[in-house]
Amino acid sequence: MNPVYILTLSCPDRLGLVHAVSGFLLERGGNIEEAAQYNDQDTGLFFMRVQFACAQLTHEDLTLQLKAFAQPFEMQWRLHARAQPIRTVIMVSKEGHCLNDLLFRWKSGLLPIDIRAIISNHREFYQLAASYNVPFHHLPITAATKPQVEARQYEIIQTEAAELVVLARYMQVLSDDLCRKLSGSAINIHHSFLPSFKGAKPYYQAHDRGVKLIGATAHYVTANLDEGPIIEQDVARVDHSKTVEDLTTLGRDTESQVLARAVKWHSEHRVLINGHKTVIFK
Repeated sequence: MNPVYILTLSCPDRLGLVHAVSGFLLERGGNIEEAAQYNDQDTGLFFMRVQFACAQLTHEDLTLQLKAFAQPFEMQWRLHARAQPIRTVIMVSKEGHCLNDLLFRWKSGLLPIDIRAIISNHREFYQLAASYNVPFHHLPITAATKPQVEARQYEIIQTEAAELVVLARYMQVLSDDLCRKLSGSAINIHHSFLPSFKGAKPYYQAHDRGVKLIGATAHYVTANLDEGPIIEQDVARVDHSKTVEDLTTLGRDTESQVLARAVKWHSEHRVLINGHKTVIFK
């Protein structure tokens, strides 16, 4: 079978971009299997995702030739081998519903990721990690030890060559420095339908306001708390009879599903960051 690649790119919009990209691939024996593009009228940017098979050139050769091709278009681009799962590190605290869901989907072949490690500031899930044969790193954290712990966390991420970090209910605020290091490669699940009810205890906030919909938001991590580019959201309908505990239970199911979809789309290279927003080619 011919190797299959995924090319994602963005650049200032101009005439002939689709033709130029498809022509570049055709000249190198590339057979396009899937393509999608988007023109942002507000920013004047063009976004594209192309999945193609190509046997004539190696990944390295394609990369070198793409570099030269992209320069006159001012393209930001990435080339991925579709068969290569994304190396992933998961961070979690005391609530394990999202972690458990991701591990199950991964082992079931539903997510194209390779979970290399689990990092937690609590010991609750070391047996769960062991049952999936995933290394578990227990790193307790306090305000005084935060710089040292984050340095160790980043060391683990680098050692595992992780391309994706998933905060699966990791209930610690990352430092600005770590957020910058993980820019565009860290996904957080927030147990609220952002931008409403930011910060701590959103279900208590929602219950206090008598909301009729609760939700969850998966977004990229940035130094601005709970304000990173949104990847996916969903809601569940509730009414006046629901307690905080009811809202929390419903919310956990929603969180797990929303995070799984965000991780899937990211790992399939379907998400392109567009300023403080995202373009998603489903």
